[in-house]
Order: sequence, then structure tokens, then C-alpha cells
Amino acid sequence: MEIHHSKHHNTYVTNFNVATEKLAVAVAEENVTAIVAAQAAVKFNGGGHLNHSIFWQNLAPPSEGGGAPPTGALSAQIDADFGSFDAMKTKLSALTVAVQGSGWGWLGYNPATSTLQLATCPNQDPLEATTGLVPLFGIDVWEHAYYLDYKNVRPDYVSAIWDIANWADVGERYAAATK
Repeated sequence: MEIHHSKHHNTYVTNFNVATEKLAVAVAEENVTAIVAAQAAVKFNGGGHLNHSIFWQNLAPPSEGGGAPPTGALSAQIDADFGSFDAMKTKLSALTVAVQGSGWGWLGYNPATSTLQLATCPNQDPLEATTGLVPLFGIDVWEHAYYLDYKNVRPDYVSAIWDIANWADVGERYAAATK
């Protein structure tokens, strides 16, 4: 995870800054072609930064609460929307493992229906900007997230992520989303 954080996430931030500078120049010059060309890099690198910023906060070592199940209002909403925490874990794990290529599995909050929903996003597409769901808990299934420890066995990585899931952080995200 250290390489993932210090190298990969840092690269998204660096490239996002470059892309937004190019976009600003293109806008100032009213160069529509350059504006359109810059958008892909802004989306990819900005999404990578957003997604990873959530991802790091969604994780904690067991000594700091990682792996402890959700409590309070979040737990009650998970039970209401999925039947149980275990049922939600099973569904999110299956969706996430099934992502073709690189992407993310998400637990999100739908403000229009006041419910929790599961979704996947390809590449670094950010959940809220692409689906309208407020991101609560994300699982990165780009190979850089797991290959060094799990090789090509994505299901083992997804299974292990639950042992370090920081449900206190997810609960705070849920509380903020429902205000």
C-alpha cells in the first residue's frame, strides 16, 4: 500500500495539476479543441485523486478499528437496504471482483431515494460525477492496488480488504451525505 499511496496516487495528483493548467490555458485562449482534449486527462487524473483520497480514509489497521463492523445509522441503513451487513459485503465483493479490467467497486448513497446502492466504475471514473451516488466506501481493483501482495488473485484481495475497512470513516461519510 505504501507504493500505491506514494507513487500511484501522487502521480494522479501531479498529472491532474498539469491537466488543469492546460485546461486553464485552453479556456483563456478560447481554444475549444484544446479544451475538449484536456477534459479526458482532467477526468482520469482528477478521478484518480478523488477515488484514492476516499480509499485511504476508508482503510485502517485493525489496531485503529479497521475491520470492525459498521454501527449506528449506517448499520441500520445497510440492514434496511441489503438485509444484512454480510449480504452487502457479499454483493459488493461479487460486483467488485467482476469489474472487467481496471476500476472500482462502491457503496454509495443515493440522495434522490435516500438509500444505499452498490455500483462499479471503470478506470478512475469518480462515483458521484458519473452516477450521482455519494461515495461512501470504495474498493480499488486496479492491479496496482493488489498485484504485489495478491498477484492476479483479485478475489483474495477483495476478501482481505474487509479486514481493514474503516467503517467509522464510512459512517461519517454517510452522516454527511444524509444531512
